Amino acid sequence: MTSEAWGSQPSSTAAAGANPAAVLRQVLLWASRRRQLKRLITSAPVTRDVVRRFVAGETIDDALRVTRTLTGDGLQVSLDHLGEDTLDIATASAAVDAYRALARRLAEGGLAARAEMSVKLSAVGQALDESMALDNARSICDAARAAGSSVTIDMEGHTTTDSTLRIVGLLRQDFPATGAVLQASLRRTEDDCQALGVPGSRIRLCKGAYQEPASLAWQRPDDIRAAYVRCLGTLIAGGALPMAATHDPKLVDATGRLVREIAGPGFKHEYQMLYGIRPDEQRRLVAAGETVRVYVPFGVQWYGYLMRRMAERPANTALFLRSLVSRN
Repeated sequence: MTSEAWGSQPSSTAAAGANPAAVLRQVLLWASRRRQLKRLITSAPVTRDVVRRFVAGETIDDALRVTRTLTGDGLQVSLDHLGEDTLDIATASAAVDAYRALARRLAEGGLAARAEMSVKLSAVGQALDESMALDNARSICDAARAAGSSVTIDMEGHTTTDSTLRIVGLLRQDFPATGAVLQASLRRTEDDCQALGVPGSRIRLCKGAYQEPASLAWQRPDDIRAAYVRCLGTLIAGGALPMAATHDPKLVDATGRLVREIAGPGFKHEYQMLYGIRPDEQRRLVAAGETVRVYVPFGVQWYGYLMRRMAERPANTALFLRSLVSRN
């Protein structure tokens, strides 16, 4: 879930005083919630070919195909069945069924040991009932464990942070390998890292893909980067298993440096990057002996995901637009 309203348009007043990258980010986040734009873009003949750069496809078969390729190159995978903001029980149940089927297929294909599953709680009913979301997430975790895999619970907008962390805590009672995600852009995250950064705790640390108010989140890129480094240092010092989810070259370098300085050789950690973004860097890190996990989304609900990825990184927008023009 994001914090922006469904029908609200970016403020022209705020945009006027912002730099072009910030304006573009606001527009793309706004576009991710506009149903009319979604229909226009997803129906364009060339769009789906371009989307394949960032999304594995729409089916489990597509997800498994990409997983085989990536794991064959020495990478690990985190699979996300796209869907969020579920507002009915049937859709939430369908998401659970999809994840349980994915777990079985991973086991059957011998891929479970190198592929985990990422789950958004809003896709399994968090907005309807927290206890229902917990039960649904528990069902997915049970299937993952039976398959020899694991689950990481994604983090969404700030309004769901407390609920998500409560559910993660309850899941870890029965499934201690359950991963949590923390967003360095939120001002509260340093305290969350202190609380969750304990031995055995799998924490994916990302910058954060949601537009949050300045009272709750750092806004300037340098401030977000500095917060990320502080949070990562806290996780390493606490003995957690940090999963540094970033494409920022400065933060990739900082991760290696902090691991060496705080924990020393052999400390378990991993890098995480999105499918289709900096693939050469992913393979460079693997060749250097690092563990790298690629976040691979799949499913029919790819529109909102794609808009947020472009909002995160202007280069992604340029790539998408160039591809549309060239294919036309």
